[in-house]
Amino acid sequence: MRVLVAAMPFAGHAAPMAALARELTGRGHAVVAYTGRRYTDRFTAVGASWQPWERAPDFDDADLRATFPQVGDGRGMRAVATNLEHVFLRTGAGQARDIEAAGPVDLLVSDQLAIGCSLVAERRGTPWASVSLVPLSMPSRDLPPFGTGLLPARTPLGRARDAALRALVARTLVRRMDAVLTSVRAEVDLPPARSSALEAFASPQLVLAHGVPELEHPRRDLPPQVHFVGQLAPPPAGHEPPPWWPELLAAGRPLVHVTQGTYDVDPGDLLLPALRGLADADVAVAAATGSGPLPPEAVPANARQAQFLPYDVLLPRASVVVTNGGWGGVLAALGAGVPLVVAGGTLDKPEIARRVARSGAGVDLRTGRPAPRRVAEAVAEVLADPGYRERAAAVAGSLARHGGTAAAVDLMERLVRDGGPVPRAEADPWGVGGAVTRGRS
Repeated sequence: MRVLVAAMPFAGHAAPMAALARELTGRGHAVVAYTGRRYTDRFTAVGASWQPWERAPDFDDADLRATFPQVGDGRGMRAVATNLEHVFLRTGAGQARDIEAAGPVDLLVSDQLAIGCSLVAERRGTPWASVSLVPLSMPSRDLPPFGTGLLPARTPLGRARDAALRALVARTLVRRMDAVLTSVRAEVDLPPARSSALEAFASPQLVLAHGVPELEHPRRDLPPQVHFVGQLAPPPAGHEPPPWWPELLAAGRPLVHVTQGTYDVDPGDLLLPALRGLADADVAVAAATGSGPLPPEAVPANARQAQFLPYDVLLPRASVVVTNGGWGGVLAALGAGVPLVVAGGTLDKPEIARRVARSGAGVDLRTGRPAPRRVAEAVAEVLADPGYRERAAAVAGSLARHGGTAAAVDLMERLVRDGGPVPRAEADPWGVGGAVTRGRS
């Protein structure tokens, strides 16, 4: 079959979508990749052809404001709403026209935030699978609104709080996004949607959740077409470690990896505080800067730095990963059974930090700009308590059991073969009736 795979041009989105493209082409399917120019090579390298962003504005995820000056620093619900409106919704009509220009396909597979596929699926009647590349954001009667960074309530008063917040978000954010979506749909000759804009990103036929139930807040109203598929993009293999790698290992101390991923890479947020906080700790520190090198005086004697580090070599030796909470990096660490210290401050990262803490596989610092002492205390806590590594190992096992790209493409093929929604075998993936029963919060 001919499949169009759409990925928003962000590094954390391109990697798992390219992994899906690889699995599809490996099974003999023809794949057209719709993504930005910066990430074209990731898809053509696995045998896909490329459909460029032309009618929708292509952009550089390292400098989002150059294309979307409205976006801010990504902190708080207002920033989440602004990004949702300008980066993901208002580009939708242009995305749809680009996708239709690629010609007829048998299946549309979208990064859930690439809303153009939903519009084309409705216009053409094409089967559509969406891929949730971050924790599930679809509304639930059991949870506070996504983006608030709040844990689900456990008391009657707390549940009343969550209900009030859901109502407030419905009157403000949802109403605003619904108006934007109506305008976008009109540009491609579609009537107003029957559901809210926050639900329009998820396919009613098949949703592939990049993750596992252990990293989600349980909900009793999980839609039946949502399937957890584990880790889609395992760490790339084959890269040589930096020259200082043997020297760092020779110290014989616990290895702490510090990273800010590929987005939000201002070292003043996490890298520098972590290095200062760990300078006197009995650990070895491997820091990935993600951009240019840090000043030599900022790197203490027990630490080394590189722009990027090979995770297939690093993670099996790591004792703790300190991260700002990018979902791909979190899954990579947990997939290797490594516990986390998470400093999530922008966009979906506070939500990710809460989920890691709830799983019991790490510590949530509850800020994106932690004090050095707080980082050191959290690392010491994780190293001293074997429960964190035990829970990380349990999550690693679940990630492996859920099948990754092979399971995801099996479900895609089933969608096309059966011609309708693909329901889960189990109604409640948590097996607890929606109750929160495990983890630390």
